[in-house]
Amino acid sequence: MKKTIILLMLLIGISTIKADPITIRISTDQTDLVLQTGKNGRLFQLYLGEKFSSPSDYTNIPLKEKTDGMSWETYPVSGADSYFEPAFSIEHNDGNLTSILKYVSHTSKKIDNNVEETIITLRDDLYPVEVKLYYTTFAKENVIKSWTEIVHKEKKAVSIKQYASSMLYFRNSSYHLTEFSGDWANEVRESTQQLNFGKKILDTKLGARANMFVSPFFTVGLDQAARENEGVVLMGTLAWTGNFRFTFEVDNLDNLRVISGINPEASHYVLEPNEVFKTPEFIFTLSNQGKGQGSRNLHRWARKYQLKDGEGDRLSLLNNWEATYFDFDETKLAGLMKEAKDLGVDMFLLDDGWFGNKYPRHSDTQGLGDWQVTKNKLPNGVPGLVKTAKEAGVKFGIWVEPEMVNSKSELYEKHPDWVIQLPNREPYYFRNQLVLDLSNPKVQDHAFSVIDNLMTENPDIAYFKWDCNSPITNIYSPYLKDKQNNLYIEYVKGLYNVLDRIKAKYPNLPMMLCSGGGGRSDYDALQYFTEFWCSDNTDPIERIFIQWGYSQFFPAKAMAAHVTSWNKDTSVKFRTDVAMMCKLGFDINIKELSKDDQTFCKDAVKNYNNLKEVIYDGDIYRLASPYEGNHASVMYVDEPKDKAVLYVYDIFPRYADNLKNLKLQGLDKNKSYRVKEINLMPGKTSKLSCNEKTFSGEYLMKVGLDLFTKDRLSSRILEITAVGL
Repeated sequence: MKKTIILLMLLIGISTIKADPITIRISTDQTDLVLQTGKNGRLFQLYLGEKFSSPSDYTNIPLKEKTDGMSWETYPVSGADSYFEPAFSIEHNDGNLTSILKYVSHTSKKIDNNVEETIITLRDDLYPVEVKLYYTTFAKENVIKSWTEIVHKEKKAVSIKQYASSMLYFRNSSYHLTEFSGDWANEVRESTQQLNFGKKILDTKLGARANMFVSPFFTVGLDQAARENEGVVLMGTLAWTGNFRFTFEVDNLDNLRVISGINPEASHYVLEPNEVFKTPEFIFTLSNQGKGQGSRNLHRWARKYQLKDGEGDRLSLLNNWEATYFDFDETKLAGLMKEAKDLGVDMFLLDDGWFGNKYPRHSDTQGLGDWQVTKNKLPNGVPGLVKTAKEAGVKFGIWVEPEMVNSKSELYEKHPDWVIQLPNREPYYFRNQLVLDLSNPKVQDHAFSVIDNLMTENPDIAYFKWDCNSPITNIYSPYLKDKQNNLYIEYVKGLYNVLDRIKAKYPNLPMMLCSGGGGRSDYDALQYFTEFWCSDNTDPIERIFIQWGYSQFFPAKAMAAHVTSWNKDTSVKFRTDVAMMCKLGFDINIKELSKDDQTFCKDAVKNYNNLKEVIYDGDIYRLASPYEGNHASVMYVDEPKDKAVLYVYDIFPRYADNLKNLKLQGLDKNKSYRVKEINLMPGKTSKLSCNEKTFSGEYLMKVGLDLFTKDRLSSRILEITAVGL
C-alpha cells in the first residue's frame, strides 16, 4: 500500500513539472525574430529587431504571455482571452467560434547557404484543427517571408473567418505609417501619419484590379517617421493578386500589432475536411538605416528569388497605342515596325484592337473575349504581323486581356454562365466589360487558350502585355453556387492556375503585368511577369512621383516606363530621361517628332543599352525627393561600385530656390570617378562644371556636385565611372 501511495505521489509530482520553454530563432544576417512557448503551451513573440550577437541575451527578455489579454501571441484566435484583433477565427461544426492553438513541434532546414525555412505546427487540443506557421529567411538580403497553412478534420466543412498570413508586435515610443494610395493615373501617392491608440486599416475590396486605390505595401517608421537613410523602419508587402488587408493596432500599453493577409470581407471561406488553405506570403524587411536600405534589401531579394527572370535582361519596345489607337491596318503597323527598328528598340508591341469579327474591336464597347484576328483589318493574321516584324528586324509582342469580356461578344453570347454576374439584377459595367469567372476550370482553360493558341500558331511571339481593366463587380459565381464567400479567393487561385500553366509550357516568355495602369503590383503576380505597368499616366512630372513610390519596393527592371506625348509642355528629352529610370519603352508617334528629337531618342536608346545593366541590377539611392522640394534625384550603383547612373530633375523650381550641392551615395570613397553628362540634345554640350572631370568617391559623397538649376522641367543624366576601367 505504501509503495502505491509513493508511486502516485511521484506521478503527481512529475505531472506538475513544467517543461522548459521552447525558443525558436528565425534569423537573417541583420534581424532576429524570436518565438517562445509559454506556460500554457501557446506560442508567443519574444523579440523582433536587430540581431543579437549572443543568443543567450534573449534569456533576459520577459515573455509577454497573457496579462489581462495583452499577450504577444504569435497567432492569436478570436473568442478566447485576446482583447485585440485576432489572426484567426473559425466556426466549428457545432457552432463554437473559438480554437485555442498550442505548440506541437517545429523544424528548420537550410535550403541553401543563404535561405532557411522554419515550419511551426500549432494544434487545437479539443477540435481537429491544425495551423502551420511558415517562415523563410534570406540571410544576405535581410528579408523574411511568412505565411500559414490551415487544415481541419471535422466531419463537415468549417467556415474560417479570419486567416492572417502574419502578425508582428512592436513596442516603441511612436509609430509612423507611410501608405501608398491614389486612383487610376494617380497611383502610389505617399502619405504618412502617426499611429495612435486604435486601428488603422489598409484594405481593398476590388477583386481583380485590386490595387486601384491602395497598394499592397507599407512602411512603418519606429520611434520616428521613416526617413531615407536613418532610423528603424519596417517595410512590408503581401504577395497576393486580390483583396488584401493590413491592420495596424496600437493598444492601451502602446504596443503595435501589424496583421497582414487576405481581406476577409465577403470571404468567410468554406474549408472542406482535409483541404489545406494556404495564406499568401507576407514579405518584410527590418532596416535600421531607413527606407533606402530597406528598398535595396527588397530589390536584391526580388531580382534573385521572386521576379520572373529577375537576373535577366528586358526588351525595350515601341508600342502603337498613341500612334494609332484602334485605327490601324497591316500597312500602318508595318511602318511602325520599321520605325521601331530605326529607333533601336528590341520589339514592336501591338496593343488593343486586333481581334473580333462578328463584333470587331473598334472601341472598348465590344469584341473583348473573341480572340480571333479581325479579318478585314489584318487579313494575314498574327502570323503575317510576326513575319513583317521579323523582316523589319524587331521582335513582336501583343496585348491581351484574357480575364474579361464585353457583353457584346460571341463569347458572352455562348457562355453567359462563365461571367461573374448577379442572377437577379441588371449588371453593372466597368469600362463596358464584365469579369470572367476564373473559379470555373472551363474558364481557366479559356484564359490559358488565349496565350496558348497564339503561341502555338506563332511561336516567335516574344512578349505579351496582359491587361486587366475591371475590378470584380456583380459579385456572384454561377460555378461556386452555395460557396459564394469563396469567390474572391477562388478567383485568384484560378488566375494562378492559368499562369502556372503558361509558365510551365512557356517558361521563358516575357510578359507585362498591366491592370488599367498600376492596378496590380504584387510579388506573387510578379513570379509570372517580368515587369508591371506602373500607371496609364505617362506625364513625366507625375511619373517622377509614381516611380518614386514604386521604387520603395520594386527594382527598376520590374517597372515599365514609356516615352509618350503626355504633357507636351515638357521636352522629349525630359520625358525620355524620366522613362530611362525604369524599363524603357516608347509609345509615341515618332514621325510627329522633329528631326532633332528623333535623333535624340535614337541616341538615348544607345545610351540606355550601354547603362541598363547598372539600371536593372544596381543598388538604388534616392537622393532628392520630389515630395520635399522642386527637384528630384535618383542614382543606381553597380555591386562593385565601379559604375553609376545619376538622374537629376528640376521640376518647378522657384526663383528664390537656394540650390545646394547634391551629395551622391553608394560609391567607394577610395576610388576616383569620372563624371560625364549623357543624353544631350543634338548639337548641345554640357553646361555642368563637373562634366568630364574626375573626383574621389569621398568628395562626391561628402561635398557633392552642383547639379540643380532654376530651369523649369529640365533634366540631366550623368554616367559615373571609376577611373581605370
